[in-house]
Amino acid sequence: MQKIIAIAAAAENNALGKDNDLLWHLPDDFKRFKKITTGNPIVMGRKTFESFPKPLPNRKHIVITRDKNYTINYSNCVVVHSLEDALKATQQEETVFIIGGGEIYKLALEYTQKIELTRVHATFDADTFFPELNKENWEVVFEEYHPKDEKHKLDFTYLTYVRKC
Repeated sequence: MQKIIAIAAAAENNALGKDNDLLWHLPDDFKRFKKITTGNPIVMGRKTFESFPKPLPNRKHIVITRDKNYTINYSNCVVVHSLEDALKATQQEETVFIIGGGEIYKLALEYTQKIELTRVHATFDADTFFPELNKENWEVVFEEYHPKDEKHKLDFTYLTYVRKC
C-alpha cells in the first residue's frame, strides 16, 4: 500500500507563508526536508512550485493546477488537475510526499497516514495555513526540540504524527 506523507513547517497559528514566500529561514529544517523527500515524488500546488527558483533535484514533481493550459518544461515535472490525478500519477511509488500549499494539505489530509511537521514556535501574519489537526485522529510518535541559535532565529520542534486506526 502506498504511503502518503505530508511534510510542512508551520507556526503555532498554523501559518505556512505569505505572498507565496516562507515566513522564516531554518537551514536545519531545509536539510531535513531534503533528506526525507529526496528520491520520492513530491505533490504540490502550482503556487508552491512557482515559489522555487527551479525544480528540486532528485524528486519527481507533481504539480496540481486548475489551469488546463499550464505547462512546465522540466522532465522531472508532471502537471495534473486534481489531487486524485496526482495520486494516480504516483500510484507505482511506495512513498509520496505532499509539500503544500495550504489548500493541497487540506485536500490530501484524508489520504495522509503520516505528517512530518516542523512546528515553528512563533505566530505570524500569513495568507496560507496548515489545516488544523483533529487530535483524536493523530498521535505524536516523535518529537525533537531545537532552540534558536546563530543560524536559527526561532525555536522549533520536529513532530511526527501518525494516523490512529
